[in-house]
Amino acid sequence: MTNIVLFGKPGAGKGTQAEFLKEKYKLTHISTGDVFRFNLKNDTELGKQARVYMDAGDLVPDELTTKMLIDEVNKHPDTNGILFDGYPRTISQAEALDAFLTSIGSTVAATIALEADDEILVQRLLERGKTSGRIDDQDEEKIRNRYQEYNEKTAPLMHYYDEQGKFFAVNGIGSIAEITERVSNVIDNL
Repeated sequence: MTNIVLFGKPGAGKGTQAEFLKEKYKLTHISTGDVFRFNLKNDTELGKQARVYMDAGDLVPDELTTKMLIDEVNKHPDTNGILFDGYPRTISQAEALDAFLTSIGSTVAATIALEADDEILVQRLLERGKTSGRIDDQDEEKIRNRYQEYNEKTAPLMHYYDEQGKFFAVNGIGSIAEITERVSNVIDNL
């Protein structure tokens, strides 16, 4: 199994790249946001537990988030690998992911960060917000707060994976094809 963790600030192009990568490498794309929405919409046991925290205005604990992701991975026993999008977000989640993958005889092969200047990304999101209907893409202050949170939480993760020789930064500015080629070069050289 080739397991890839895709990092990037909102607007960096993770979702766009994930679509190309899952096809090219026959990977299963698991987006934390999609997993949460599925569990909440279908009122699963894990979704009910998450809703208690969310309704109280609290963050869903790492342990519960990890359980949702593990459940999702277990739905794909014959996959060539997983493309994790939006997970892990904390060191605790990364350690839990490593422990789970080890238990099934696998590992994270690489973490790939799509890097781009905040000012470019803010403009990208504001443009996307005009057509996506996403409220969080229409308010520059909220976008900048999301970036601050990303910087605070993700910087330690980058160090965590860099120490393992599994962290790769990729320039996330350019055409979709150019960025896909850069990301593919990392994967092809694993």
